[in-house]
Amino acid sequence: MRAVISGYYGKGNGGDEALLMTLLQMLPSQVEPIVLSANPRKTYEQYGVQTYHNRSGLAILEALKTSDIFIWGGGSLMQDVTSLASPIYYAGLMALAQQKGLKTVAWAQGIGPLNNPLTRWLTHQVLLGCTAVSVRDYKSAQLLSKWHINPLIAPDPVWALTAKSVVGLADLPAPRVAVNLRSHRLLTPQRLKILTQALIDFQKATNTCLLLVPFQATQDLEIARSIAKQLPGTNQIIQLENPRELKGFFQGVEMIIGMRLHSLIMAASQECKCFALSYDPKVDYLMEEIEIPGWDLAQLPTDPNVISTAWLEYFVNGDPLIKDRIQSLKDRAFMHQDVLKKLVIN
Repeated sequence: MRAVISGYYGKGNGGDEALLMTLLQMLPSQVEPIVLSANPRKTYEQYGVQTYHNRSGLAILEALKTSDIFIWGGGSLMQDVTSLASPIYYAGLMALAQQKGLKTVAWAQGIGPLNNPLTRWLTHQVLLGCTAVSVRDYKSAQLLSKWHINPLIAPDPVWALTAKSVVGLADLPAPRVAVNLRSHRLLTPQRLKILTQALIDFQKATNTCLLLVPFQATQDLEIARSIAKQLPGTNQIIQLENPRELKGFFQGVEMIIGMRLHSLIMAASQECKCFALSYDPKVDYLMEEIEIPGWDLAQLPTDPNVISTAWLEYFVNGDPLIKDRIQSLKDRAFMHQDVLKKLVIN
């Protein structure tokens, strides 16, 4: 059996690459993956799978013609806050696959927000035609239940990704605290200035080694560099392309101050304390689900001292997720694999 896998791949986004690696880890051995990527060569080199360019119409048609299954491979593909083009593109691919008679799977999705009537209608229509649907949060499940679709609900698959230790991390001074910020309209220049001052004050108070971790260089690296220039103590920018190493990096970190969803999931899974800076409902859902502290960026305190004091208090007195809770999340994340296994059985 051959499966075309579509997602936000080949863009250097650590979270989406981790979803792809986890999907490939969970895919039954009888299924040969064909990955649609923005950078087919890099995706092939990284995962050793057949790839096609995700914007080549002829290549996509060829892949669909020779395949049995089409999979949306995890993440927030169907949301229209970032753009209308993205959900229309992904819905169009799935509709084409359905028209050609492929089994279609919406795998580990975070559905919404869908504010536009067109994107809501498109999402509804293609999900109705799916062989199987799994989602990663209860809000997505609530939306689908209104459409009389009953998805499998399980934690984000990246909880189940096998981590790999990072060579040389132990040589950096301890204690180590990671920071992940990304460009976003809510992270205004003024808020970035406030957060940078709070990090300066936090480092002075704790003498920690601050590790700035871009998850997508095009959106995170410039911010990391701007912060690093101003820090008074030991710091380093850590760039890792292997998703397993990116997850394993948090084995050697005491705490993360993070915006990106998968920076928090990876850190929490490695018993690292997490403090969230939310820019998106998906981060809010995670904060609620695993009870981690943080602020919505829109409500970020304007006094850097308030922020650094909260970080200091959590750094000293906060607790990471307990091992039993982490294991439960990992075990339940493997429920997404059941969806894939059924494709082979059926």
